[in-house]
Formats: sequence, structure tokens, C-alpha cells
Amino acid sequence: MKLVDTLTHLLTRFAQWGTGLSFAVLLGAVLLQVTGRLTGFAPVWTEELTRYALLFSVAFGVGLAFRSGDLVNVDVVCEFLPGRMPWILRLVSAAATCGLSLYLLPHAWRFVSIGRMQTSPALGVKMNYIHLTVFLLLMFLAVFAGLRLLGMLAGTEDGKPVKPDEE
Repeated sequence: MKLVDTLTHLLTRFAQWGTGLSFAVLLGAVLLQVTGRLTGFAPVWTEELTRYALLFSVAFGVGLAFRSGDLVNVDVVCEFLPGRMPWILRLVSAAATCGLSLYLLPHAWRFVSIGRMQTSPALGVKMNYIHLTVFLLLMFLAVFAGLRLLGMLAGTEDGKPVKPDEE
């Protein structure tokens, strides 16, 4: 399972860098907006860039949130069940999350493809680059849920969320 651990580590780092970079762009755009309003020169495109950076932050961050347990969880109910039931519920949950995300990926790609025919009004960016966030979100969710599922079936993890300082 060394390969799975290495893959998990690399994907986690990639998602962290993507989240950090998109959040830095978001902060820069908001800072430019605020200073622009104070000086009387607020570029129109900063509103659009802020929305797009937020979308990319969510797309890169959703897998990390799944991994750390920061997405919606029902641990209060799940962990009080007897025996192996909590483990089984975590396994079913990871499988359902992975399966649903994989099912939606082709539909998300179709949505990305439609964006080739559109451009954003202020930045002039092809919308397929922005619509790609939906595909990335589902991809990261499927990958991290799949890695949890694989780890649980291999016995290398129990399916409980992994906090960043535990990695």
C-alpha cells in the first residue's frame, strides 16, 4: 500500500497548492476591489475574478474537506453504533460518495464543453475554463473517496477523517 500512500500524499499536496493559489488570487482580487473603491478606481473585472477564484478554491478544497472530515458528517450517530457498524457505514458512505461523483463526471464534462461557446463578460475568458471547476470538484471528491475506500478495504485505514497534522 506504499503506492496508495504516496499517491494520497501527492494528490493532497496538489489539492493544497491549488486551494492556496486560488485563495491567494481571491484575496488579491478582493484587496484590489477594496483599495479601488477607496481611490475611486475599481476595475470591473475584479468582481468576476473573485467569483472564479472562489469556485477554484472550492473545487480544489472539497477533496481535502472530505479527507479531514470537514464536510457534512453524521459521526455522532455513526460512532455510537455497536461493533463494526460504524466501519461499515463509513465504507458505504465512501463508496456512495465515490460512485455518485464518478457517475456525475461525464455530465460535468459535458457542462465544461458547453462553456467553449461562451466567454465571461468582463475578463473575456472562455467559460469552459471556469466550468472546469465543477469537473475538478467531482474528480477530487471521487479520488479522495476512492482512496479512503481502497484504504479501508486494504486494512490500512479505518475510514475516519484524517486531520492535516496527522498526515
